[in-house]
Order: sequence, then structure tokens, then C-alpha cells
Amino acid sequence: MATPIPLRTDYDGVYLRRLARTTKDAAKARRLLALVVIYDGASRADATCLASVTLQIVRD
Repeated sequence: MATPIPLRTDYDGVYLRRLARTTKDAAKARRLLALVVIYDGASRADATCLASVTLQIVRD
């Protein structure tokens, strides 16, 4: 299994939640919320379930 790409350190869950709340694009909000879940310590597989996106979206 390949190692995941590390997350950026200049973002955090609070900032990404704020971006998700202010966007008008639902798909963008779902992707941002998937990142929030990962930043909060969940696995990428958990993020896909909670944010209703595919694992490929999370990987990209």
C-alpha cells in the first residue's frame, strides 16, 4: 500500500469548514468536508462515507 500524501500544514479543519459553509457549489463543499474529516484524524475511507464522495475524490 502506498503512503498517503501528507496534508498541508497551513490549513486546518476550522478554516476548511468556513470555506465549505460559504461556497455555493455543493460538490466543492462535500470535497472540503471530506478534507475536514481527514484533518480531524479520521481515515480517508471514513471521510468518503461521511462526506458522500468517492475514494478517488479524496485521493485527488
